[in-house]
Amino acid sequence: MSVIYVLLAISLVVAIIFFAAFIVSVKKGQYDDAYTPSVRMLFEDELVKPKKVKSEE
Repeated sequence: MSVIYVLLAISLVVAIIFFAAFIVSVKKGQYDDAYTPSVRMLFEDELVKPKKVKSEE
């Protein structure tokens, strides 16, 4: 039964380490997208066809 407590403690420590690493990487801008805005103008915009409205006669 004591092995479960040890494994639980180890898993909590590992989870806290990964969470702290994630927070640090977000604050440093690791997940900021700097590439897409520069090439967005190269993509063709999809043409939106207006819907035809039936007029009542």
